[in-house]
Amino acid sequence: MDNVKEHFENEAEIFDNIIIKIIPYYIEMIDALLSAISFDKTQKINVLDLGCGTGNLSKRILDKYTNANIVCVDISQNMINIARQKLADYKNVEFVVGDIEEIEFKDKYDLVVSSLVLHHLVTDDRKKNFYKRIFNMLNENGIFVNADVVIGTSKFLQDINISSWIKYMQKSCSDEEIFSKWLKAYEQEDRPSKLIHQIEWLKEIGFHNVDIIWKYYNFAVFTGIKK
Repeated sequence: MDNVKEHFENEAEIFDNIIIKIIPYYIEMIDALLSAISFDKTQKINVLDLGCGTGNLSKRILDKYTNANIVCVDISQNMINIARQKLADYKNVEFVVGDIEEIEFKDKYDLVVSSLVLHHLVTDDRKKNFYKRIFNMLNENGIFVNADVVIGTSKFLQDINISSWIKYMQKSCSDEEIFSKWLKAYEQEDRPSKLIHQIEWLKEIGFHNVDIIWKYYNFAVFTGIKK
């Protein structure tokens, strides 16, 4: 994860602008993630945001669920610094800097969310094991929602995914930037897994109501509930 950490440390200041340019329909994706959270807006809930980045998702959750307590975790100190500024008006926020695979999470949560993070876990086994950890961290009726990069079930479908992603980035990025920076970073740092496999893992682990909320080629939002 060292390369990933360095990447995000260096780009923290411009991350919010970058993400709109390179993640297709990012706002729509986050809207979909929020729509999968079924708690009453006034309910007091404990939330864990895995890989909070600059705090975009946490802010949306706190605005919608005014009695939420949220723990924001990120591997990048610079990202956490910006998240602190963005969430300065909220008193019910805790910030933790560290690698999500190495942190010992001892508390229980009603909601665990993650956005564009878990695809950095290098192998399918490590992802599946981490999903088990998330399951164990949840209270009864707790919800897990993940927005992430995925890959297609065949080379043909994955080629379509990448082609569509390039076409989206071309709206605001030069081909040189796309191929020499973003696709290069994808090849070096990202280890996405097949969406259909991840859905199967969640079911095997014991999640109920597992479903895909939103998908745009190689980006997806999916969820499960601990009964």
